[in-house]
Amino acid sequence: MPAWAALRLEELPVAVETEPGAAWYPLQHVFGFTGFGANAFVAAASGDVLIEEHDESGSGQEELYLVTSGAAEFTLDGESVSAPAMFVVAVRDPSVKRSAVALEAGTTLLAFGGMPTADFRSTWMDTHFKGVPRLF
Repeated sequence: MPAWAALRLEELPVAVETEPGAAWYPLQHVFGFTGFGANAFVAAASGDVLIEEHDESGSGQEELYLVTSGAAEFTLDGESVSAPAMFVVAVRDPSVKRSAVALEAGTTLLAFGGMPTADFRSTWMDTHFKGVPRLF
């Protein structure tokens, strides 16, 4: 097994085309990550569903979404949030119902998820974050 890989997103296999046409690239599965989930979604057209409505009550995981190009409209517990390119949406509460729809063709969304743990240890030192506020 190689120690690293570097590919263009389009070179990866598409797992499933969600309705009505966004491509789902299963990054976590393809690269075999075991510490977190990672997926990319690319809309073929405006109106494509990027993230189907769901919550993570069953899994308990936290999720982070990053719109890397285009624009998306998120719905979070019924509240609408416009997310242009380079916009981040963080969902720490697993019970939050969430979904996202592309507002432009080519909108690309990265999604990361993982289980919260009390013993998570960052490789960064606390001094790196001195003066940086937390939102949660």
